[in-house]
Amino acid sequence: MKVRSVPISPELEKKITKHWKRYGHFTPAITSFRRALARTTIRLPKGQAAHALRHTFASHFIQNGSNILTLQKILGHSSLAMTMRYAHLAPDNLLDAVKLGPLRSFGE
Repeated sequence: MKVRSVPISPELEKKITKHWKRYGHFTPAITSFRRALARTTIRLPKGQAAHALRHTFASHFIQNGSNILTLQKILGHSSLAMTMRYAHLAPDNLLDAVKLGPLRSFGE
């Protein structure tokens, strides 16, 4: 398994460090996630909980207007095509094509 890291703000780093000092690492969070999942109708194949969280992160990352190339780096995809599965979640992606595209000056 490849190790991945996600850039975080200094403020979040402080909060995480404070949490670790007070409660320890996030092992109980994994248990809580599994319990919450068990209370739903969602059924994941064994060992896929981490993948579900990764997919959720990627989806929200793009929905918040982030760059697809940055997401590719964070996820560690060697191919942009692999990351493009999240592109349809980008807000106003077609509006950006009109606003930022080279054809914007035609018709003015």
